[in-house]
Amino acid sequence: MAKKSIIARERKRERLVAKYADLRKQLKEEGKWEELDKLPRNSNKIRLHNRCKLSGRPKGYMRMFGISRVAFRKMALAGKIPGITKASW
Repeated sequence: MAKKSIIARERKRERLVAKYADLRKQLKEEGKWEELDKLPRNSNKIRLHNRCKLSGRPKGYMRMFGISRVAFRKMALAGKIPGITKASW
């Protein structure tokens, strides 16, 4: 489990990105780079990092499900993800 402060920091970044998305796009189109520099750094989409929605784990993230590989395996073996079965051949 990731530290709560790290998870909270990432959520704060997500809110900032959503808040300034339209303004950033407008400033880029107009070429107003000085005004763009004055916006918060964390409002840039590039600073976001995908994290597991359950544990906050930053590595082994599966985009399709929004969770880490560890959480995915645990849920799949418990039968909590529809349509996923353990491979056997």
